[in-house]
Amino acid sequence: MPETIYSNDRHLVGRGFADITGEPAEVGMLGYGKADQKTTGIHLRLRARAFVFADPIVDRRVLLIVSELPLVFSSITQEVLRRLGESFGDTYTESNVMLTATHTHCGPGGYSHHRLYNSSTGFRPKTFAAIVDGIVEAVERAHEDLAPATLRLIHGELREASVNRARAAFDRNPQEDRDYFPDAVDPQTTLLRIDREGEPVGAINWFATHGTSLTNRNTLISGDNKGYAAYHWEHVVEGVDYLADPDPDFVAAFAQTNAGDMSPNLDGRPGHGPTGDEFDNARILGLRQYEAAAKLGAGYIPRMAGSVDYRFVHVDLSAVTVSAEFTGDGREHRTGSPAGGAAAFAGAEYDGPTHWKTFHEGRNPGWDLLSRLAYRFAPALRDAQAPKAIVAPGRLLNRFGPYVQEIVPVQLIQIGELYLLGIPGEVTITAGLRLRRTVAAALGAELANVLVAGYSNAYMHYVTTPEEYDAQHYEGASTLFGRWELPALQQIAAQLATAMHDGDTVPSGTTAPDLAERQRPAEIAPPPDFPPAGKQFGDVLTEPEPAYRAGEPVNVEFAGAHPNHDLHRGSTYLMVQRRDEKRWRTIAGDGDWATTFSWSRGPASSSRITIVWHSPADATPGSYRIRYFGDAVQLSGDRVPISGTSPEFQIHGED
Repeated sequence: MPETIYSNDRHLVGRGFADITGEPAEVGMLGYGKADQKTTGIHLRLRARAFVFADPIVDRRVLLIVSELPLVFSSITQEVLRRLGESFGDTYTESNVMLTATHTHCGPGGYSHHRLYNSSTGFRPKTFAAIVDGIVEAVERAHEDLAPATLRLIHGELREASVNRARAAFDRNPQEDRDYFPDAVDPQTTLLRIDREGEPVGAINWFATHGTSLTNRNTLISGDNKGYAAYHWEHVVEGVDYLADPDPDFVAAFAQTNAGDMSPNLDGRPGHGPTGDEFDNARILGLRQYEAAAKLGAGYIPRMAGSVDYRFVHVDLSAVTVSAEFTGDGREHRTGSPAGGAAAFAGAEYDGPTHWKTFHEGRNPGWDLLSRLAYRFAPALRDAQAPKAIVAPGRLLNRFGPYVQEIVPVQLIQIGELYLLGIPGEVTITAGLRLRRTVAAALGAELANVLVAGYSNAYMHYVTTPEEYDAQHYEGASTLFGRWELPALQQIAAQLATAMHDGDTVPSGTTAPDLAERQRPAEIAPPPDFPPAGKQFGDVLTEPEPAYRAGEPVNVEFAGAHPNHDLHRGSTYLMVQRRDEKRWRTIAGDGDWATTFSWSRGPASSSRITIVWHSPADATPGSYRIRYFGDAVQLSGDRVPISGTSPEFQIHGED
């Protein structure tokens, strides 16, 4: 039976979340590498969820932040840490803060300080500020929320939410590794439940699958499948009102692990699996992750013991000497300068190709030939990077950039019996298994309790096994530091884990440079706004039908303004309202799965706002209306709030 004495809880835990949605119009999306995939609105707002875990006995704490972002860059981490330092001194530092991403491919870009990731956007100060402000706000709420809590850890399996998109590369691994993953997927789903006074108040789930249910054709901001999983648990199940309650009774985060070769597109092509509708797929895959986690959390979970601890190091991954203990061939090797291979420019077939039509997964004869010639005269380069067909030599590009990061953070944090190895990249399941085994062996921990926390603190692209690297598919070609990158990370992970086990410190190393002062903001200010001819701001351009059956979509169009003037962070551009006797009650905003907010440019700097509410099949019969909120910039430069309200319409129950 569950324990009934709570005063003996060793840990203190704080929870908080906040909106981190960036610019919803005309900003290149990050993830697919498609220059024409630019934001046109919001499907689901993006959120950061922060959790503080403290052990007052040893006076240590760690801060875990799970952000619904495509990627975490050092730009974000550095600015968040600077802001936290201003508010909290040395309470939260680079050593004890782990900032991770869910890796949705439907978030706005332009928030990196490395040029490669801003190539289709330039640097976007508004999006950058929205992300940083939201993360800091979530941490502030978690810090204030700190209170005694019981931590409970449990593992299960989920086999219907991922497929291996790089099977040919996976099959090159030794039999021992392949036997651990008989279906070529990592099915482990891990739940950390947070209880207070015997009641769950928070949960963090880790499961490996890409945030690519929504395809590169989608241009609405969304948290994809993991965003839906968190939304479902918080809002649908626990009743959290995102507009009314910034400090909810329950916070749920769905974090990534080693998802490098895990795709949610179960049928092997973009937007397919389990259905042919990408939005349905995101919802279904998110629901499966929620259901697996909720099933684990519904039963008895023993109280988790153990303290809180952390180790952290900066590593120049372009120049690591890797000992024979980790290389696997009995010889010492060195990593190399970052280099992108030809197949990296092709994209992953299951999730969507890039706009580079001249590159292919696998062999690229012209680039292969050029690289073989270069390897003939550069044996050190050959040992590090062969058989990669090098297209983008990062060290050379960094002289004109910087384009990619070379000094990267590696982190190990302990939360009771759970250990998270923070890797700033996309780790395949077999590479993750080797890292987990390395850490578990050094700590004497159970393998299931050691997770790779991918997409943490910065970004360095992919991590594959040497065997997978040799296949030079998308993932191997995106392993920038060469064939020995994973063994180098194993060596570093072993050093961190051994130091943690022995109670030793680890020198933090030389940090990556802060590039904030080198950023030149893109020319991004939208022009002054004008309503369509003969209309006023907020006028309804397309009215709803007088009545709908529950379950039917409701479409309304307004004369609006460019949404980038004010991002309405923590608020909404729309409200769906139902009349309750004499008042209107808001039942949905733009952070709800059932709504979409779309912007399009009309003639003469006018903006057309389209709001769609997919009414639930169980919608309460009655009178409804849809409201729009925006901000128009006048010729004088002044910004004025605008709004519009649709005519009332009726929702009738299903026959």
